[in-house]
Amino acid sequence: MQFEFVTSARIVFGAGSAREIAPAAKAMGRRALLVTGSSSERVARLVAGLDVTPFAVAEEPSVELIRRGVRCAREARCEVVIAIGGGSALDAGKALAALLTNPGDPLDYLEVIGRGQPLTVPPAPFIAAPTTAGTGSEVTRNAVLAAPEHRVKASLRSASMLPRIAVVDPELTLGLSRSVTAATGLDALTQLIEPYVSSRANAMTDLFCVDGIRRAAAALETAWENGSSLEARTAMSWAALLGGLALANAGLGAVHGFAAPVGGMFPAPHGAVCAALLPHAMAVNIRALSERAPRSQALGRYEEIARLLTGHPRAAAEDGVRWVAQLCARLEIPPLGSYGVRQDDIPDLVEKAARTSSMRGNPITLTEEELGEVVALAI
Repeated sequence: MQFEFVTSARIVFGAGSAREIAPAAKAMGRRALLVTGSSSERVARLVAGLDVTPFAVAEEPSVELIRRGVRCAREARCEVVIAIGGGSALDAGKALAALLTNPGDPLDYLEVIGRGQPLTVPPAPFIAAPTTAGTGSEVTRNAVLAAPEHRVKASLRSASMLPRIAVVDPELTLGLSRSVTAATGLDALTQLIEPYVSSRANAMTDLFCVDGIRRAAAALETAWENGSSLEARTAMSWAALLGGLALANAGLGAVHGFAAPVGGMFPAPHGAVCAALLPHAMAVNIRALSERAPRSQALGRYEEIARLLTGHPRAAAEDGVRWVAQLCARLEIPPLGSYGVRQDDIPDLVEKAARTSSMRGNPITLTEEELGEVVALAI
């Protein structure tokens, strides 16, 4: 049993833990770049007393947005980066901390569409505090950036990009809309299911996935129905954190393999894309494993997932697929077609997805026909 496990240097979890942000930042530097969603007003109280330069990320971060952010941070002589927001703000903050200290352009370091050069200088100190329970970006080593001219998303990736401190305060997720709760919550569930069946799964990530799947299954619908339930929000924040820990060390699969090209080609939120694809990717994977690798341990893991989701000790793998599909329906997850994805787009999406790093973690290599079926069913 050999594996490597890496994560943020320090994780602070629990209701009220956001009060740790300002003191921690003060210990790291005098000037901070504050990366938030569309507005910094909501989080101003969390950085009271700090010399901050606000930088808003109103949508999923792009290469050009990161260029602007780096210029802003350098002009203000920022020494620390604090990101408080959803996955987009956290990914932007992670990229900005890295490029604040490393010379050149984001394309020098981006995978797939860039030159993929390694970061040679440690990033600026970075504090990440999520306000959604979804991406787990506070404990992952990559930042996903959109490149509209290429119609794709690509990652800036390095172990040095892990946040210095991850502050996970469930109180910051209170009051999220139903649509955001559903999309981010199903993204968190996807990021627990895919690492559990991944070809790179290990004993430590298994622990996180099993507990996280169980927690998300019990709490997500409650959080969607009653956004003020701190108990449900805490369970989902914990599940999302566990998913981030798992995916950063065991990889993902077909759902996230498609999420990058779909998100790059269409105006679709990442979590909603994952939610629309999840039950269909599970179904196609289970069938492919049954036909071509019936002795794969991944089949047994899909059965365990079904038991964790349904609470039934004799649930079959297909029962887990049905449970996820029914949850998506109850949480009003829109199909990919609502974002403009059409049957004619499938070949292009399949070609792009097959090249992603996420696809390498899928428990079995899917054929082009099987990959196309996943998308077709999600449309």
